[in-house]
Amino acid sequence: MGTPVLNLLLERRSCSSLGEPAPDEQALDVIFRAALRVPDFQRLRPYRFLVASGDGLHRLGALMQDAARQSGLADEIVDRALGMPKRAPMVVVVAAIHRPHKVVTPFEQQLTAGCAVMAMQMAAFAQGYGGIWRSGWPMFNRTLHSALGLAEADQIVGFLYLGTPTAEPKNPLPGAEWASFVQWL
Repeated sequence: MGTPVLNLLLERRSCSSLGEPAPDEQALDVIFRAALRVPDFQRLRPYRFLVASGDGLHRLGALMQDAARQSGLADEIVDRALGMPKRAPMVVVVAAIHRPHKVVTPFEQQLTAGCAVMAMQMAAFAQGYGGIWRSGWPMFNRTLHSALGLAEADQIVGFLYLGTPTAEPKNPLPGAEWASFVQWL
């Protein structure tokens, strides 16, 4: 293929084994500038990025634990919630912020926020960091949304865990060729 950009796209892999260091201020500048370049119909910028690192990881975990408890989730989920953000030295909560608009639907705005997560992960990967886009119950928990200051119409689209890979990321699933996912009209 040849070009560095194509190699980046074709070699990107999620990495769940992450340690210090997290992206520094200069790397974060690139990561967030990449997020602002995603497709965004009508330039609504329908996203917010909530960054947790250091003590912020404990605060985010406490919010998750409290949300799990208030929502009546199983004790094992409540117990595990406190440590969830600590699987990486930095977690970026990405939320689609609903901007009322006569043409751009909430779903389109959520897609824009989702594209921002991917752009941020790619920018981190390009700078030598690892990352993984996580979802799970916290993404849909309205108690957590409220605790994070999000409005009822807003929606978390993912948790981007960032850091330095501490193990080789898993290879993509073998055997899948793009042609098996494509139908020509």
